[in-house]
Amino acid sequence: MPERNIEFGKYGARGIKGHEAVARQLDALVGFIVTPVTQRRGLLARLHYLTRTDHARQAAREAGLTVTDRTIKSWLDGKRSPSKKNLHNLETAYRTVRRQNVARYLLARLNREGRGTRVEFHPLNQSQVDRPRQRTVAYRTLNIRHWNRIVEAWANDDEDALDDAWISDAVVDLGSEWGQYEYVTNIGFAA
Repeated sequence: MPERNIEFGKYGARGIKGHEAVARQLDALVGFIVTPVTQRRGLLARLHYLTRTDHARQAAREAGLTVTDRTIKSWLDGKRSPSKKNLHNLETAYRTVRRQNVARYLLARLNREGRGTRVEFHPLNQSQVDRPRQRTVAYRTLNIRHWNRIVEAWANDDEDALDDAWISDAVVDLGSEWGQYEYVTNIGFAA
């Protein structure tokens, strides 16, 4: 079995880690608020999402939003504006809470009652690698049936756990060539 790449890009290959591509794809499936938090509309949308119920407020506090209810009310009323640090904390809390809220639904969608989801592996870009050093890496597809560890690591925003789950639960099923797909240009799946 091949080892993990230590000096990726040494000869000019370009790509990203597979687990990063999966995280991007999962984020795209979630449907975060598009308007930036720095605009009034984006700020209000995030505040309403994080404060509409007591459960949402508690989850926001656990995710790092530590301002008082009075401060949040003044932000909602437009009497005060949050600082850059509070905007960052608000965005982080929003993304964390949104991921945790959507994880169960997304897991059911990806597992599809044991049928799994078809995943496309787009190989790394070797256009800048000298011809004698280029590898033959082809576009591959794989049906992944167990997404539990992958979605859990993504929901907890744990990059190391996501990398381990992605390699051990998905990529190794590509066979002895799995090391060629540790870095990719894109991972695609539609759930």
